[in-house]
Amino acid sequence: MRASLGALELELEWRTTLLVTLLLPALIGLGFWQLDREGEKRELLARFEARQAAAPAALDDALAARDPAALAYLPVRLRGRYLAERYLLLDNRVQGGRFGYEVVSLFAREDGGYALVNRGWVAGDPARRSLPAPGAPAGDVEITGQLYVPPDPPYLLGEQSRAVDDWPRVVQALEMGPLGEALADDLGATVFPWSVRLDADAPGALAVDWPVVNVSPAKHRGYAVQWFAMAAVLGLFFVLRSSNLWALLRGRQAAGANDDGRTHD
Repeated sequence: MRASLGALELELEWRTTLLVTLLLPALIGLGFWQLDREGEKRELLARFEARQAAAPAALDDALAARDPAALAYLPVRLRGRYLAERYLLLDNRVQGGRFGYEVVSLFAREDGGYALVNRGWVAGDPARRSLPAPGAPAGDVEITGQLYVPPDPPYLLGEQSRAVDDWPRVVQALEMGPLGEALADDLGATVFPWSVRLDADAPGALAVDWPVVNVSPAKHRGYAVQWFAMAAVLGLFFVLRSSNLWALLRGRQAAGANDDGRTHD
């Protein structure tokens, strides 16, 4: 297909045109998607900072908020006791370059029911021959922490077992819906639908360093710039490949150089 726009001539080769038609919108779409993710992360960070100043609320009071997003990072306080032998180990948690787990203990609440309390990180055996046994404070304690509502569904390499008769259990992620139902059936009592990330000074806390977001807003903006740059390069390649634009530009440069030479003469 040939077309002319003044001195500019276009010759569209169908395979190149089809490739660019498919790739260019995809690259631009990925750039805008990263900008959307940046906005989400900034909103999440702003919500986290605003809630750090709030006083811890009773755990059941948090259920008054029906929107799970409104519960994210809400400070809470609860009393009860750890079930020392019943805990989950979140697999493949790396801290300071070391392999380990996050310890999520079952906590019997004083006002009834149970909660899953993420106590933080412990080092693991890189050879996976043994599992850590972190222990827990005995007796009744009062703990504070933050509700953790995952911003995205957990990524799982395979289906997790829902059996709760073998402790401790190594899991990839906390699927609170299926896991909470299995625990409730085993315990004969309700399990709070979101986990609590323990404060560093709370009884039973281990190595606590909770990231608010896994990718910073600045990185998402950087990724967006990369996608837009790739789209721009692809568009420029298509124009130069399908037209005589480069020849026109070189002709103008040559004409300019000749004019300069005659002026100096």
